[in-house]
Amino acid sequence: MKRSKFIVIAAPSGSGKTTIVNKLLNEKNLGLTFSISATSREPRKNEKDGENYFFISKEEFLRRVNYDEFVEWEEVYKGVFYGTLFSELENAKEKNLIFDIDVIGGLNIQRKFKDQSLTIFIKPPSLDELEKRLKNRNSETDSNIKIRIDKAKDEILLADKFDYVVENDILKKSYKEVYKLVNHFINE
Repeated sequence: MKRSKFIVIAAPSGSGKTTIVNKLLNEKNLGLTFSISATSREPRKNEKDGENYFFISKEEFLRRVNYDEFVEWEEVYKGVFYGTLFSELENAKEKNLIFDIDVIGGLNIQRKFKDQSLTIFIKPPSLDELEKRLKNRNSETDSNIKIRIDKAKDEILLADKFDYVVENDILKKSYKEVYKLVNHFINE
């Protein structure tokens, strides 16, 4: 029986990981299945429950933590939790799963599934550029942007713990590099 491979794309918020993941999911030859994370945060405009995330209350999230339903989870921002449910791995069966995940979550998947994971850290070209991207989203308050930038400073220090680091300065170039890494990993 073929075992699933896990492709972990992790980055500070605003680095472009979701854009890269969505492009990879559109590559039919890769045959990737999206691992939907659970979160206690509110959905952003255009996000759908069960498609982008499983949006659950903080209380429900913590109840599931107590029942050991998460492969990995973290309080990413004060009072805001993200995690990967075991059911996402079980539903994948023999498919290759791609994770659009926070940095600590990515390292936790890598640690638990080292022999079947490829981990890629998407690095922003600079903190100034990252701040500009977050502002252009028009979904965050100034105080939330400051929190995300402060967190990004710490996350960037963990980049060398990933299998690969790809700087997302020019999306087309960055995507091509990520695609090549993922395609090689899936077909080896």
